[in-house]
Amino acid sequence: MSILVVGLSHRTTPVALLERVTVSGDALVKLLHDLQADENVSEALVVSTCNRVEVYAAVDRFHGGLGAVTGLLAAHSGLPHERLAPHLYVHYEDRAVQHLFTVACGLDSMVVGEGQILGQIRTALRLAQEEGTAGTTLNELAQHALRAGKRAHADTGIDRAGASLVGVGLTLAERVLGPIAGRRALVVGAGSMSALSAATLSRAGVTDIVIANRTRERAERLAETVGGRAADLAGIPAELAAADLVISCVGAGTRTIDPEMIGARERPLFLLDLALPHDVDPGVRDLPGVTLVDLESMQQDGVGDVADGGRAEAIREVGRIVTEEVTAYLHAERAALVTPTVVALRSKAAGVVEAEMGRLMARLPGLDGRTRDEVTQTVRRVVDKLLHEPTVRVKRLAAAPGGDQYAEALRELFGLAPNAPDAVSCLDSLDGLETLENLDSLRSLDGMRSPNSPEVER
Repeated sequence: MSILVVGLSHRTTPVALLERVTVSGDALVKLLHDLQADENVSEALVVSTCNRVEVYAAVDRFHGGLGAVTGLLAAHSGLPHERLAPHLYVHYEDRAVQHLFTVACGLDSMVVGEGQILGQIRTALRLAQEEGTAGTTLNELAQHALRAGKRAHADTGIDRAGASLVGVGLTLAERVLGPIAGRRALVVGAGSMSALSAATLSRAGVTDIVIANRTRERAERLAETVGGRAADLAGIPAELAAADLVISCVGAGTRTIDPEMIGARERPLFLLDLALPHDVDPGVRDLPGVTLVDLESMQQDGVGDVADGGRAEAIREVGRIVTEEVTAYLHAERAALVTPTVVALRSKAAGVVEAEMGRLMARLPGLDGRTRDEVTQTVRRVVDKLLHEPTVRVKRLAAAPGGDQYAEALRELFGLAPNAPDAVSCLDSLDGLETLENLDSLRSLDGMRSPNSPEVER
């Protein structure tokens, strides 16, 4: 089984187009099931955030998998394939693994080093698990990527060098408003991004925080964590009149704030729209004293440069971690290819020992039990010692690129039936030999890339 990634992100796609492709809620669940229902896809996981939409799929063949994924992305977004294709990136096999690890470590984020992506990948994996679209291959891949991301944040200064979009947004707000400590803030929404926004505002010294949300109970719970108060969406106009700073994170596809809600103002108002689709009507920019920063303007202005202190060295450190973790994952995966063959070999050897001992006991019926046991153990030890070196070496050699050839050689040399490895791959152990998962991860391309397909990295 091979891993295929097809995606769009802030690096390749205008925010307006990315907004059309972003999926959430029931639409995301349907996309997952539509992907898995395709004959070319056996597993699917979708990471959909304000900065990226990426499909991770386990496929048997590259060309069929690519066609299935790109076709479904186009269908779910309502956009023709020709509109999406120029913005899509495709990674396959080893490069697909490297891409997810790079994303998990924060190196592909709009603000390099931001830690939110770890939670977003974790949420994507949990949903795929709940919906039954993530199997062994994607579970192992995502779990290892999450561990790599946690290591990057724990072992380097990437957290200090980078900043979340919320933190960078507040830096931009201070350029307009001056110090935000003691200001009045309105947070629209009560999801994870809103919770991060409220917490960041509180740490920055904002003591008057209002949480407006469609569900009052969720707004009250979030407001309680920062000593703020809750409001209904219908109360937004009144809260806007009193606010200095607004962060909106709903992304429901409808405008939560428009120019009429704001009206004329006597003091500056800064709005930070972190939602996709956008929450704030861009027409508010025409109002005197109103500043709107959204993901599109951040993208155009190179927002990642706002927090630059010391990040060059941190990025190099994280890059080394990505390389180490990808190498470890690929070595383990390739070594797993030969494990079923080794297990099958040991199983065949154990059968030969049992058969020969049976014939020996039939010819020497007078042997006492102690002697019988000693002979049996001696024969088994001889076989184990003869097999030990070749099996250890073949597992080590299999960890290198093209290592599957060694499993084939082992099957040929010892006359193992072609289906023998599959027959024993479900075993947890045999004679102390540990079995590994991802036994069917042999990589192969089934054809050339079509002229209209996006660029592929392997």
